[in-house]
Amino acid sequence: MLLHKLWLAGVILGASQSALGLKLPHSLLALQNVFSLQQALCPHYSSLSSHELPIDLGQYSGEIVARLDYSNDHQLKKALMGRSIFKFKKWGKNNVLQTMDVQLHPDTLQDMAHQFPNMKYEVIIDDLAQKVYETYPQHWASSKLNPTRMNVFSELFFKEYRPLETINAWLNILQETFPNQIKLETIGYTHENRPLQVVHFSTEADPDHSDKRTVVITGGIHAREWISVSSVLYSIYELLQYYSANPDSSILSRLDFLFIPVFNPDGYEYTWSSDRLWRKNRQETVNPNCLGIDIDHSFDFHWTRSSDWECGEEYSGEKPFEALESKVWDEYLNATNENHNIYGFIDLHSYSQEVLYPYAYSCANQPRDEENLIELAYGISKTIRQESGKNYNVMPACVDKDADLIPDLGAGSSLDFMYHNKAYRAYQLKLRDSGSHGFLLPGKYIEPVGKEIFAGIKYFCIFILGDD
Repeated sequence: MLLHKLWLAGVILGASQSALGLKLPHSLLALQNVFSLQQALCPHYSSLSSHELPIDLGQYSGEIVARLDYSNDHQLKKALMGRSIFKFKKWGKNNVLQTMDVQLHPDTLQDMAHQFPNMKYEVIIDDLAQKVYETYPQHWASSKLNPTRMNVFSELFFKEYRPLETINAWLNILQETFPNQIKLETIGYTHENRPLQVVHFSTEADPDHSDKRTVVITGGIHAREWISVSSVLYSIYELLQYYSANPDSSILSRLDFLFIPVFNPDGYEYTWSSDRLWRKNRQETVNPNCLGIDIDHSFDFHWTRSSDWECGEEYSGEKPFEALESKVWDEYLNATNENHNIYGFIDLHSYSQEVLYPYAYSCANQPRDEENLIELAYGISKTIRQESGKNYNVMPACVDKDADLIPDLGAGSSLDFMYHNKAYRAYQLKLRDSGSHGFLLPGKYIEPVGKEIFAGIKYFCIFILGDD
């Protein structure tokens, strides 16, 4: 605990002084380097004692993640999308290749192969517990130190994923350092009484929101999707950098930004303290043995009770806005909607590398201005490809959700709710990767993903400014 506090102090002090362009004392630089470096060769978790591990990794022992090909087997697809006699947890899927990644025991995989003899599969994670362990920061107390003048954002803060406490401290430092641009607002509280925070970015200390268009960017609605949280934070950092270099830019003079880096604070905290792969929030349900509601199935637009049960990862609750976070967000928007003209909404998720546009609940109903929605989606995808070489597939969210196969899978999403009720343009971006990491994308990808997503956001902003 003491080491964590010292490391946290180093991060915060580094943020404050580096943002102001100052050189840190040699001792603080050394401290930061010590606690921010990751082991070149990460030990296997089984070689460590329990107090050296971030969480109980035994809960994943013996489990794997396999990629199943359902392209030529409709019955397999139905078994994967709905309820099944087989015990597995859904991760992500590739709608182009028609594959799904699932977390399961090897014996279950063999049983499925027996039930579906034509099923093709590959194991993409053969030691889930170790893969989980490697996503947590690896603080170690000996390394070669090379003190230099540090940019805390790119060289330290974004080298690893950060727990909620550190994220909140970093945001407070940003507000103190840039009081005329950054304002933190607590818009409500979660079931476990954590604040749900909005980061408001504007070039004016007290702007008249009615004269500007507002862009909303959210992440972390599903707790285990850490890269979505870090990408929202990175976008805030990049926007500050962009402002420093282009203070008179029309993007900044004509737009306001609302960021929610951690839409699910309770769930995110739980991934750091108990279960790295937790998805839902942590509130009570009608079943006393089951905690958590999928926030992204809780919004009041074409809401349908999920077919998943109370302990399931896609449980929607028993009524719209039952998830407290969705209710708080709706109340905040209604209270401020007269002032904020929301022109754009981007909800970051992982994984699969996709740009999804409305609607999620059904493919039968076309969104308004569909042609422009598709044009902008392909523009975002092209910009990302030009930035990093990574391809993001474009498709309606209903195809990704398989809403026509099982309608409740796309019901009550924040994407549809924001598009129908609040925003002129709305997208869900599923971030990296499409390979072998899934939700456990290593920290070394935080900056590359952040850069490509901010490039897409800039294109998005330029497009909506051209709507005049």
